[in-house]
Parts: sequence; C-alpha cells; structure tokens
Amino acid sequence: MIRWLTSLFALWTVLGTAIAWFFPWSFLWVVDDTFRPLDQSLVSVLLGVIMLGMGLTLAPEDFRRVLTMPRAVAAGVALQFTVMPLAGIAIATLFGLETGLAVGLILVACCPGGTASNVVTYLARANLALSVTMTLCSTLIAVVATPLLTGWLAGVFIEIDRWALFRGMITVVLLPVIAGVVLNRLFPAATSRIATISPLASVIGVVLIVGGIIARSKPLIIEHAGLLLVALFLLHAAGFALGYLVTRWLGFEQGVARTCSIEVGMQNSGLGSTLASGPSFAAQFASPMQAALAPVPSAVSALYHVVMGSLLATVWRRSQERTEEHAAEHGEVGGAIEERP
Repeated sequence: MIRWLTSLFALWTVLGTAIAWFFPWSFLWVVDDTFRPLDQSLVSVLLGVIMLGMGLTLAPEDFRRVLTMPRAVAAGVALQFTVMPLAGIAIATLFGLETGLAVGLILVACCPGGTASNVVTYLARANLALSVTMTLCSTLIAVVATPLLTGWLAGVFIEIDRWALFRGMITVVLLPVIAGVVLNRLFPAATSRIATISPLASVIGVVLIVGGIIARSKPLIIEHAGLLLVALFLLHAAGFALGYLVTRWLGFEQGVARTCSIEVGMQNSGLGSTLASGPSFAAQFASPMQAALAPVPSAVSALYHVVMGSLLATVWRRSQERTEEHAAEHGEVGGAIEERP
C-alpha cells in the first residue's frame, strides 16, 4: 500500500499545488513561521526529514554499487551538473528574467536530482539501482557543487554568498543523510521499519514545501506566469532530452539512457525552495520583491518535472512491455536494463 501511495507522487503534487492555489490558507502555515521546530523554519526541518529518510534507506551496498557501474554513474552525475546549470543560465538570459526569477531558476538548475526520480525510474522500468546510486552521488557532490555553480552562474545577476549556501547544504542535506546512514548502521531492525514509510513521508514533505511556497507566491506567479512557465518547461525538457541523447551517444543502452534522462531532468526542487527561502539568501537581493521571487521557480519546477517525468515513465514502460512481449513471442531474451561492464 505504501509503495502504491508513493508511486502516485505526481498526483499528490498536482493535487497539493491545486489546493494551495485555490485555498492558499491551507498551506500558508508551512511558510509563515507559525511553527518553528527547534527554532528553525518548518521548510528547513521538512527538508531535513526528507534527507534523513534518504539516509535511512541507504546501506553499504548502495555505496559499493558505484564501483560496479562507474561509467554510467559518472556520465549521469556529470550531465546533472553541466546540462542543467548551463541550460538554466542560458534560459534566464535568453528570456531576460527578472533578477529574482533568474537567480531562482539557476539555483534549482544547480540542485541535484531528487528521490522522486527513483520513483519515476521504477515506474519507467528503467535501471532502478543506477537511479538510486546516481541520486546518492549527486546529492553528496551537490554539497559543494551547488554553492559553487550557483555562485558562478547566478553571480551574473547578484553577488551570491557561496559560504552561506554551503552552510545550508551541510545543515539540510549532508548532516541528515549522514545521521540516517549512521542510524541504519546502528539500529538496522528499527530503521528498516521506518524506511518502509520514509519514501511516502518524503513525498508528503515535498508537497508541503511546494504547496506552501505556491500559496505564498500566488500573486507573483500570476504576474510572471507567461515567461516563467515557458522557461521552466524548456529547462526540464532540455534535461530529459540531453540526458537521454548524450548517454546514447556515449554508447549506453536504452535502460541506462532512460535512467540518466530521468535523473538529469528531475531536480530536487524541495532543496531549491528551501535554500531560496532562507533569510541569508533573501538578504542578497537589493529589494524584498526580488527576494520573494527567488523561491518561485523551484516550486513551479516541482510540478513540472513530476508531470513530465511521469508522462515519460508511462511511454517508456509501455515500450518496454511491448519489447518484452515481442521477445516472448519470438523466443528471444528480453533486453536487459543493467549497464554492461
């Protein structure tokens, strides 16, 4: 039941966004500091819980798996931190986005892939082991890569405090993941039970974060909807398309290429929203209006990439099923989806 509910994350994201749009009060409590657990913003705590859940699901074999498929992992992670950031700066410049939107778009483009990509990979019947490994690697590398890339590319628009971004990545990403891994190591029986519900908890956390920002930013989204919606569509379309085409060009088979496409095209929008909503990030802007615009691209991005990813997953799953049916009819062995050594 939990896996089935988790697999419907696209539906929950769309429903959450719709509810936040038509009934903003139902989500404003997430972002208005009504609740401050441990004297931290609720958005930051929710993201920390999501990252903790990711750590709880990790076992030593997840880290060792990198050594069994190094080329595919390296290709996917490299594309994650080249295709999306470069597409982000190119689109922000081409569309002449306002400073807040441009910086927010570049920030989400520089974020790693999220755990939602693992669900989409599973639904697409691509290489799930590779997807989990790539998400792990890109998340850990992002602790350094996201502040550096954002500072370099978004620095065209404003001066970015890379050190503040790095501290944020340590706090809301690295430490919770490490804590989850340690707890899994020390208390495997207890954490295995918790880990069964952590993917669903992550989906709920992302929906709450995105819904809260959509509710708070509704007037800004209406004002800037035209350019923003097209820009974000092009950003994710570039990620999905180039993630697939480049890996095919490098000689990887369909399953690996589809997995890389999903990993590159789907960002950790919850992370982007959290970082862009922080007081230290907002303080970098010359006006409160531009600071308020910065989290908006990440929130809209969450809706875009889950819908686009789910549609791709449906197409690819049906294609895989047809291939297997054809192979069965002709007595052939179905196409494998694992990377060849």
